[in-house]
Amino acid sequence: MIITVVEMLIGILLIVSIILQQRGTQAGVVFGGSSQTYRSKKGIEKVLFYSTITLAGLFAGFSILGALI
Repeated sequence: MIITVVEMLIGILLIVSIILQQRGTQAGVVFGGSSQTYRSKKGIEKVLFYSTITLAGLFAGFSILGALI
């Protein structure tokens, strides 16, 4: 029961972090176009990127844990 609630909260946070990342991209890039400029991630964009990776790992871990129990 607790694992399911935690998994749902992590899932919601993961969705929000992905949506926030795509908000800053150009419309052409989102729909399959290419961007010819190289940018490095700085500030909040970098924190959001690493938090998305962490949340995805936690979500996968809790999903496996929930399946095993």
